[in-house]
Amino acid sequence: MTAVVAIDAGTTGIRSRAVFDDERPIVAAYREFTQHFPRPGWVEHDPAEIWEAVRATLNEVVDAVGADEVAAIGITNQRETAVAWDRSTGKSYGNAIVWQDRRTAGRCTELASSQDVVDLVRQRTGLVLDPYFSGTKWEWMLREGGVPNGDDVAFGTVDSWVIWNLTGGEVHATDATNASRTMLFDIRRLAWDDELCELLHVPRATLPSVVASSGRIGVTSGRCGVREGIAVSGIAGDQQAALFGQACVRPGMAKNTYGTGSFVLLNVGSSCPEPTEGMLTTVAWTLADGTVTYALEGAIFSTGSAVQWLRDGLGVIAAAADTGPLAGVVDDSAGVFLVPAFTGLGSPWWDPYARGTVVGITRGTTSAHLARAVVEAMSFQTRDAVEAMVRASGTPLRELRVDGGAAVMDLLLQQQADQLGVTVLRPVDQETTALGAAYLAGLAEGVWPDLDAVGAQWRLDRAFEPAVDRGPADAGHATWLRAVERSRGWVKPD
Repeated sequence: MTAVVAIDAGTTGIRSRAVFDDERPIVAAYREFTQHFPRPGWVEHDPAEIWEAVRATLNEVVDAVGADEVAAIGITNQRETAVAWDRSTGKSYGNAIVWQDRRTAGRCTELASSQDVVDLVRQRTGLVLDPYFSGTKWEWMLREGGVPNGDDVAFGTVDSWVIWNLTGGEVHATDATNASRTMLFDIRRLAWDDELCELLHVPRATLPSVVASSGRIGVTSGRCGVREGIAVSGIAGDQQAALFGQACVRPGMAKNTYGTGSFVLLNVGSSCPEPTEGMLTTVAWTLADGTVTYALEGAIFSTGSAVQWLRDGLGVIAAAADTGPLAGVVDDSAGVFLVPAFTGLGSPWWDPYARGTVVGITRGTTSAHLARAVVEAMSFQTRDAVEAMVRASGTPLRELRVDGGAAVMDLLLQQQADQLGVTVLRPVDQETTALGAAYLAGLAEGVWPDLDAVGAQWRLDRAFEPAVDRGPADAGHATWLRAVERSRGWVKPD
């Protein structure tokens, strides 16, 4: 068996892809699912629609490859999105609450009024008190979302929901990369924390078992409508999977994924660092032999979603791929700065009350200037996160590996290199979240023997070198920071 199928359960759709141990062409299938916005600041998904997209794409890929060729399945997923379902029926309790959702901002503000609680969350979880994470979402489901407080309730992130369905309801599990994004998990002990569960009124019994990111979890069940008996052997949240897929398997290596949001992760090795201002500490992956790797993370909420806004909200572009060419029509943004704080600001600001802001518009502003401002915002936000990460770790960034949909834009990556002052490296295969999930599963099943074999899979497409003169980049970034200040605290707490 020479193929591993990765299920990449993203924020806007599901991609299943076969990753081979040789140079065979890609075999993949994709389905979008619906984005629900019931109120301002609320974002939801239908778990049944997610599962149907998983089932359809997985079957399509397995049929194309041949089930006898598939050594294992690996899963990667949007991380903090919270799902609740009935263990007896397998039906979800309403919609999933997506990571972008800000409905629990008031609750987080209430919790943050106690410095003891702030310190507890930071020390145990490596996170900050923010509605981004799953814990307050599950609490809201119990308090206001109609989820009963009983033994049949199962809580999980999207990976848990997919595993439950793949195994016919036999396995309720997650891994430490996803658990570490819930605000209920002790990242040093690698266990659910009873004190935090009590704080957020989430019963410990509702939560999944925590297993290794690379290791046999279960097997598929014919009861769920997929081919029976395929090993499910890898799990990682999408950003940790991308770090692994970018072969950043040694301390000091870093990547940025330009997706719906952008996420910068730095491999910091096997020792969990102390909490640092503006940054998150997270589990990068755990292996079956007990090896644990940690990462520092900068989380940026809106990058690709700003491109979607240009397309769907304003009609400025017909397709996301038009962004780069339109932005390239002009030499600069002509003083226009767009802060895409549509659902607040993440690293290093952590301001759930910030909102999207456009400044510098004149009568001469065109759609090309606006598109350019969106592209520049991606590079500015990444610089903010990286500079906070460098301050926290004390280790200068030597290079940055990049992936995600927007990484196809040469304009963006050149701007990124100029803003950071380091070389930006784009790999040949940019579907690194899927690659990471496949490598973790294949590592467990012997398709790849060790981390060196995983690292040998990485191939360079193009390197972008920074401009020698840092002056223009620094001047643009200074004005960007002024625009950020104007976006902050725009919405008042309830």
